[in-house]
Amino acid sequence: MKLYGYYRSSTSYRLRIALELKGLEYEYIPVNLRTGEQKGQAFTARNPFGSVPLLEADGRDRVQSMAQLEWLDDAHPEKSLLPHDVEDRYLARELAYAIATELHAPLNLPVLKYLSDEYGKSQDEIGVWYRHWLARTLGPLEARLAQLGTGDLLFDKPGLFEVCLLPQVYNAQRFDFDFEGFPHIRRIEAACLALPEFQRAHPDNQIDNPERTPA
Repeated sequence: MKLYGYYRSSTSYRLRIALELKGLEYEYIPVNLRTGEQKGQAFTARNPFGSVPLLEADGRDRVQSMAQLEWLDDAHPEKSLLPHDVEDRYLARELAYAIATELHAPLNLPVLKYLSDEYGKSQDEIGVWYRHWLARTLGPLEARLAQLGTGDLLFDKPGLFEVCLLPQVYNAQRFDFDFEGFPHIRRIEAACLALPEFQRAHPDNQIDNPERTPA
C-alpha cells in the first residue's frame, strides 16, 4: 500500500492516522503541494482531481479522503474506525463530516492561494478568513461535545471523528486560532497525541517536513 501525500495536508494526515490506527503497513510518498506537483500531468493522469492523498492499494488508485477512509473500513474491518452500534456510528459521522464538509473546502491551499493571488489579500487578512470559518464550525462542535458529555475520546477508542479532528486542530493552531474556550476539543487532542499511532502520523514526523529532525 502506498500513500501519496503532503506532510501538512489535513486530508493526508487523516489517512496516515487511519492507517496507523489499523496497523496497516504503507509506504509514504511525498507530493509537494507548494511546487504544484499534484497538478502535474504525471499525477493528474492518476488523480484527475489533482489533490492529495492518493492511496494506491490492491492495484488501484483511490482518491478523496473520506471515501478512502470508508474503503479502509470496508476492506480492512479489523480495528474499525466506526463503532458497532448504529446510533454511535451516526454520531461519529455527524461530527466527522461537520469538519470534512464545512471546513476543508474554504480553508484548503487552493482557496488561500486564490485569496492571495486574485484578491491581493495579505497573510494577516487570510488569517482572519481562516479563523472566521474555523469558529463557525468548531464553536458548534465544541457545544455538541459538551452536550454529549464526552471524555478523553468520543467513544472508548479513537476513530473516524478523531481522525478528522486532529488534522484540523493542527492546522488551526498554525493560523493562531484561540482554543482557550474549547476544553472538550483540547482534551481529545491531548489524549490522541499521547498515543504512538498519532505521533507517527503527525506532520512533524514526516519525511517531507523540512523542519523534521532525522532520527
